[in-house]
Amino acid sequence: MTKRSSLPKRVLSLVVAALSLGLAAGTALAAPPKYTNPLIAQRADAQIFKHTDGYYYFTASVPEYDRIILRRATSIQGLASAAETVVWRKHSSGEMAAHIWAPELHFISGKWYIYFAAGASNDIWRIRMYALENSSANPLTGSWTEKGIISTGVESFSLDATTFEHNGQRYMLWAQYNPDSNVYIAKMSSPTTLAGSPVLLTRPEYAWETQGFRVNEGPAVLKKNGKIFVTYSASKTDDRYCMGMLTASDSSDLLNPASWRKSPTPVFVSNVNTSQYGPGHNFFTVSEDGQSDLLVYHARPYQQINGDPLYDPNRHTRVQKIYWNADGTPNFGIPLADGVTPFRFKSYNQPNYVIRHWEFRARLEANVNPLADSQFRLVPGLSGSGTVSFESANFPGYYLRHKNFEAWVEKSDGSTSFKNDASFYQRSGLASSEGSSFESYNYAGRYLRHFNYLLYVQPLSTSTDKADATFIAD
Repeated sequence: MTKRSSLPKRVLSLVVAALSLGLAAGTALAAPPKYTNPLIAQRADAQIFKHTDGYYYFTASVPEYDRIILRRATSIQGLASAAETVVWRKHSSGEMAAHIWAPELHFISGKWYIYFAAGASNDIWRIRMYALENSSANPLTGSWTEKGIISTGVESFSLDATTFEHNGQRYMLWAQYNPDSNVYIAKMSSPTTLAGSPVLLTRPEYAWETQGFRVNEGPAVLKKNGKIFVTYSASKTDDRYCMGMLTASDSSDLLNPASWRKSPTPVFVSNVNTSQYGPGHNFFTVSEDGQSDLLVYHARPYQQINGDPLYDPNRHTRVQKIYWNADGTPNFGIPLADGVTPFRFKSYNQPNYVIRHWEFRARLEANVNPLADSQFRLVPGLSGSGTVSFESANFPGYYLRHKNFEAWVEKSDGSTSFKNDASFYQRSGLASSEGSSFESYNYAGRYLRHFNYLLYVQPLSTSTDKADATFIAD
């Protein structure tokens, strides 16, 4: 929470207020997605695929590394309780008999395909990529046909195949040892055949990519804002595991390494405050209403591991919303704490500004960095009685409270006065029913509102006051 220069003073022009209110009132607002983490326990390398049939499909590595499973549900949260179907089991001997890793489900030209990695019975580390095919409308039914190995033209450890289509051409991305674990891309001539020579996209070179092992793996593709983003995971699969990112213009030659820019720092790392370690091997999906991009990943809820982290079973599937920076790049924030995912709260009459804490003072700001300063979990009120409280996403146990009618984010001391100061009645938005207003629990008639970009708990009288006290969950 680095100190920043102060924001410009607020100008309360009636014309500006009217314009901003009219703009906000005319904007259709969808309810933000809310999920409970971990979504699915002991499922690593997770993928959630939204299909055109109205279902979300889930697959992942299981701790036994001996089978491929699928679930489906009409909502992402529904996947947590959906029945799990085993669609394929490892061979008893020979190829595909060990280390069944990182399955991914894709629908291509009217058929389902699962890409996965597997070792052999006589050499469990002879990891190669394989494919299954199913022509059934529902991939949890019908028969899966083994399509054999996906040859890259190089005989070495290879895994984590994913595929995407761009401008009518299908591509595959994967990780392969040569001599480190690098990420490659190639065109595809069919759903199971590569065309042309693989092109190296990224190799481990920074310190954060070479902790424990020299690893780049688990590529995933996100297309947005005229760009193609490829995230990947780096380092050993313990608490040092993290995510990096490559970026290319969607009009560039994707097979030209010069088209890609590699972020020099990781974009998603372990977080001690939220007790989430080794986040990675991600996938991207979209919310039920199609309005929010979502990050699907795994992480562990503890740092210390007994034995080889590869065989620790507690990498859990998690999901959270992606936000977007002003330059059109994704902001993944931090791996969030267990429980219901948080929101950001946008100002109704300053729609580019959100509530955030800055040196623990609550205020409005645009383009918040770090993102988690502007994320709050709306939880049952500390005082009870039908109230709510705002819990900080990056400081669990810290709550938005008023102190001398100024709003601060502070750690709960358990006292009755703190609980009362940190509790609010959530009302329908005073300026718009699409938003919410928050009335103080212990000072009736006083509402959380912004003034000169700082937050206070104050009585309201004018329409501007009411607009200042209306917030939109994002």
